[in-house]
Amino acid sequence: MISQFKTRFEKLGFTELSPIQSAVYEPIKQGQSVLGLAPTGSGKTLGFVLPMLERLTPGDGIQAMIIAPSQELAMQLTNVTRSFATLVDLKVTSITGGANVKRQLEQLKKHPDVVIGTPGRILNLLEERKLKAHQVQTVIVDEADDLLAGETFDAVRAILQEVPAQAQLGFFSATETPILAELEKWFGQPVARFDVRAVDNTQGVVRHGLLQVGNLKKAGMLGHLTSIKQFKALVFFNHVGNLQQTKSWLVHHHVPVATLTANQRQTERQKALTDFRLGRVKLLLSTDVAARGLDIAKLPAVVNYDLPGTAIIYTHRVGRTGRMGEPGQVINFGDDHDLRDLKRLLKDTEYDLEPVYYQDHQLSTSMPKQARPKSDETPDKAVGDKSQATQVTNNSTADQPVSKEVAVSQSRESSVTKAKKHRNKNKHSKRKGMRHKRES
Repeated sequence: MISQFKTRFEKLGFTELSPIQSAVYEPIKQGQSVLGLAPTGSGKTLGFVLPMLERLTPGDGIQAMIIAPSQELAMQLTNVTRSFATLVDLKVTSITGGANVKRQLEQLKKHPDVVIGTPGRILNLLEERKLKAHQVQTVIVDEADDLLAGETFDAVRAILQEVPAQAQLGFFSATETPILAELEKWFGQPVARFDVRAVDNTQGVVRHGLLQVGNLKKAGMLGHLTSIKQFKALVFFNHVGNLQQTKSWLVHHHVPVATLTANQRQTERQKALTDFRLGRVKLLLSTDVAARGLDIAKLPAVVNYDLPGTAIIYTHRVGRTGRMGEPGQVINFGDDHDLRDLKRLLKDTEYDLEPVYYQDHQLSTSMPKQARPKSDETPDKAVGDKSQATQVTNNSTADQPVSKEVAVSQSRESSVTKAKKHRNKNKHSKRKGMRHKRES
């Protein structure tokens, strides 16, 4: 690592390279195409950014390109890359969908060395010949398991067809999908594989809790969780409609909340992230697409308001907490059936799921005691007295025989009680019969 990068690296609080950074640093610096597999929050970004920047020459045009699945991740990558690139006089710009395209074209006219963006906007500008890729020597595909699926897979392939055939390729992901085993087949060059997931210990201790709550009470439970001291959570939804409905409920009940969805303007999304990072709101409601790859420092918790449909989605969601050695908490909402399905879904993973309970403004793994009934007649005391009387009677029976007089008295009282009940019942029946007779 060059001295400028090393100094900045240490100022950020890092003392040594993480496993993924150590594994891919030299191969990338030497121009080798790589596949890097490492847990979320293990330093993958610096793992490819630093050696990539060391290969570039300031002022030689666009030499490197990083493709990200979302606007937020693209901006995050831009900020990290720029903080190191400025140390060696390299220029970085971002081009993402949803942002002002005219402003982005103005930035491209300033001849950046590195371009970071989303696949749709990059491909669009390449096709319009507004983005020149003939000098690109490195292309990084971040969150590769996501980008190399569905429509974005075709977009990534189209982008790579516009860069020189000998360009170095880098693919990085926290989870493995079948397509990552066929990279040479699809992209025409050998790709060295570096998988450090089994040896990486950079993630902090993360507890995975199952909180049983019905659908109609989920929003209320979210509100309750905000009363926990120093609580802050990224909350995942499967559908935007449910997210918006929950937001409306929380706002109506005066719970500070922000949202992160794909159909928001970039300025709105950026403000939501800023407010959340600065603690102005305790809940950031998001979908999987919008929050993919986000790095929120020291995020205490992740809440799965809607449970994920696959183990891969679960892994990416929970990877937002417990990053770089920090502790974390995952809270999964659902009824008994939902939570059973989740445990079945994750049975082949290493996640240790345990029931959690909310009580007295805190989460606990101990089941709360049942609340006792309250009334003016103090039923608890009455029950206690009755129990005590029964105990005394039993003890008397065990120690000495009951006298004949006492037995006769108890039998007489029992007969009288039964007679009264029978008489009242007959009285009611007779009156009812007489009433019917009069009516007829």
